[in-house]
Amino acid sequence: MKWDYWTTLYLDTYCPAQGLQPKTIAAYAGTLRMFRAYITTRLENKDPDEVVTRDVLEYVDFLRRERKNGDAAVNRQATVVKNLYRAMVAMNQLEYRRNPMVQFPKIRGVHRKIADTLNEEEVARLIDAPDTDTVLGQRDRALLVLLYGTGIRASECSGIDDEDLDLSARTVRVLGKGGHQRTVPLKEEVVRILAQYRLVRGTVKTGAGFFQSRRGGRLSRNAIYERVRKYAREARIHKKVSPHRLRHTFATHMIRAGVNPQVLKDLLGHRLITSTQIYLHMTAEDLREAAELHPIGRLIGKVADLLPDVKLPFQKTHLQRRA
Repeated sequence: MKWDYWTTLYLDTYCPAQGLQPKTIAAYAGTLRMFRAYITTRLENKDPDEVVTRDVLEYVDFLRRERKNGDAAVNRQATVVKNLYRAMVAMNQLEYRRNPMVQFPKIRGVHRKIADTLNEEEVARLIDAPDTDTVLGQRDRALLVLLYGTGIRASECSGIDDEDLDLSARTVRVLGKGGHQRTVPLKEEVVRILAQYRLVRGTVKTGAGFFQSRRGGRLSRNAIYERVRKYAREARIHKKVSPHRLRHTFATHMIRAGVNPQVLKDLLGHRLITSTQIYLHMTAEDLREAAELHPIGRLIGKVADLLPDVKLPFQKTHLQRRA
């Protein structure tokens, strides 16, 4: 009964108060069900307040060895369990000294690797892929332009209402992670494409999604992913292209253009600058181009006189050095 009480209190009361989205809470619920199943089946049906640090360590070992989870998955599981116990302490359901996660060792951080982004030529081919002789084609081109032109997430794009777009002010209002709202500026070229789609689409009811489906409803997050993949195939881009890949591409192109990371943080809706700093990576091409800018080539001459068949002494003799 205590498991049910704790998880309900955490998922239905604590998480919404923290501003977590329903999808995030649902993912947490699945993680806690797995943790509970492990504890109740392998550890003599312990109540959650009877769990000790060793039990959680054995659970982590179970995830790695038996479920073959990688570092990222294990980190997510441990974080959710840690948040549960932290919440129970905060809500006076558990004494601080009995929290098994207080002495829990820090799990090795996961190296975040940015997938290959699209180059400008690939982005151009992607945007040109939709057939703009139809309303749906106009919609899809506007969708692609907005994703790449702002770096917003697919879920944020799906949640845009018609009134969230202020084309005269060249801004779009989006609802990001944790219910945080932000206003993103739009370039004039993006505004022009969005205005063209709005014109051919026609008027919609207040509160309706800006991007309309075939049946007149809001274009879903999954549908947005499907649209992006479809046009990537048609554009013959041999990479796994998704709205999130376009977000990475936007951020990388902005960094290369010299945009301040703190400004980019606000554009992307990151809460912490550390999330933005992953885009400060350098590709091999960047490094090669940077190396070519070094002036050493102008400062030394070519060693053309050192032919392969020329034999030099190992070192000068004493008399030669004195001369």
